[in-house]
Amino acid sequence: MKQAYLTILLALGLVAALAQEKPKIYNPQADAHKEIALAIEKATQSGKHVFLQIGGNWCPWCIKFHRFVHDTPALDSLINANYIVCLVNYSKENKNSEVLAELGYPQRFGFPVFVILDSQGKRLHTQDSGLLESGEGYDVKKVQSFLQNWAPDALNPTRYKN
Repeated sequence: MKQAYLTILLALGLVAALAQEKPKIYNPQADAHKEIALAIEKATQSGKHVFLQIGGNWCPWCIKFHRFVHDTPALDSLINANYIVCLVNYSKENKNSEVLAELGYPQRFGFPVFVILDSQGKRLHTQDSGLLESGEGYDVKKVQSFLQNWAPDALNPTRYKN
């Protein structure tokens, strides 16, 4: 009887684990052109840059980065202070090929990939996310350095006058 009970309990646990829905942070139906234009408009108004996180719900590293930044107060604060974040979907449903071509084919680095735009929509930098990893996850210091180096203040020319 104990064995049957344990078997049923194990089966229910397995079904529950499999039934959990994967997180959906990307919207395959979103119009990336409109989303980016809106992010640029907000960046212009706020004096921030645009942080494009390109990936898909199918990508565990994309989900991992999203959670990592939001669960790490120093990174969450840094990104909110300097960037308007825009998630750009790449999936079999919507590859956003035209947008990615306009951005210089950032998918060549794999996913997720990050593109920094200034408040006028000019591409400043494309970041291979693999360079921000350490072990089985992302490295706080590497991500922090990346975000700081592409923040608006870091690119302010008056900061470098003698």
